Amino acid sequence: MENLGVGMDLFGGIFKGKKVLVTGDSGFKGSWMCLWLKALGADVYGYSLPPKTTSDNFVTTRLNEKIYHQDGDIRDLDSMKSFFRKVNPDIAFHLAAQALVIQSYDDPVETFSSNLMGTVHFFECVRATPSVRVAVNISSDKCYDNKEWVWGYRENDPMGGKDPYSASKGCAELIFNSYLNSYFNRSGACAVASGRAGNVIGGGDWAENRIIPDVFRAVQQNSPVQVRNPHSTRPWQFVLEPVFGYMKLAEKLWNSPSEYQSGWNFGPLDNHNYSVGQLLEKVQARIPSLKIQSPEIVGKPHEAHLLKLDVSKAVTLLNWRPLLNFHQTVEFTVQGYLDELNPGKDLYEARLAQIESYSQNYFIPISNDIPA
Repeated sequence: MENLGVGMDLFGGIFKGKKVLVTGDSGFKGSWMCLWLKALGADVYGYSLPPKTTSDNFVTTRLNEKIYHQDGDIRDLDSMKSFFRKVNPDIAFHLAAQALVIQSYDDPVETFSSNLMGTVHFFECVRATPSVRVAVNISSDKCYDNKEWVWGYRENDPMGGKDPYSASKGCAELIFNSYLNSYFNRSGACAVASGRAGNVIGGGDWAENRIIPDVFRAVQQNSPVQVRNPHSTRPWQFVLEPVFGYMKLAEKLWNSPSEYQSGWNFGPLDNHNYSVGQLLEKVQARIPSLKIQSPEIVGKPHEAHLLKLDVSKAVTLLNWRPLLNFHQTVEFTVQGYLDELNPGKDLYEARLAQIESYSQNYFIPISNDIPA
């Protein structure tokens, strides 16, 4: 299943034959995006640090055999510029980042240098490469000044962040806005935008201190999973939901550059936010042997208890919508990990099968959650 059928291309054929550069292609979301772009007929080029483990999606899907990848650090401007010049991409996505809240407490310098200067370097590379017609910066839902109110954050709400990771993403959004207004807001300039999403789950993610990777490490080791904040509510979404949004945004920028240059939220609908405990209940329904513990951790770092996004702007203006309900989100995610735990499974083909199955949901009205 090297290429998706015509009916499964949700982007009007915009990526077929295009040179698409993805920073962070060795990461979780970046690798899934590259798999989808490749299936749509794009010439895909990746720039990022090497994968951290042999379990990473980039490794297990043999993605390095399917695309052109170069090891590189987004904090190295000269190396990054050289790669852009060599590729001369039509479209560029920036996903490379330090993406973990807990790690940001341990190493704030790396977090700020990667997420601030990495963003600056991305836009400098775009600015110095005339071939780039569309550039999408990928940010996080944690860029907002989170007051833990019950309604979702809109794109014009203030940026902020109490922990280093969230603060770095708020700063990265200010950087995006500065470059938009200083360099990309005139006729003929590259069309740029920023996509915001968070709490993304799916097969291929083995990062430390994330709940679903922690669950499946516990399953592998037949040990209890330790849950820090079971009552925290998050906008859980299967990895292809925000990737669909980022790619849909690029399509819109390509066809109508001046109309879509701004920030965009991608997440579940307002009534599809669930707690960590509810997420684990769904997983446990599929894997009854899973053991869960929630010890009281003294002095644990601050993490928000409630976070929601308002996605009405993307739904209304991009012709994008989340395609999966909560039950389906968990089903896709669990199946992705079960595929990994099956030693005879071709994970490249398994991921493409999930992309095709996900795409079919575009033609089905989103339903209420199906009981487990």
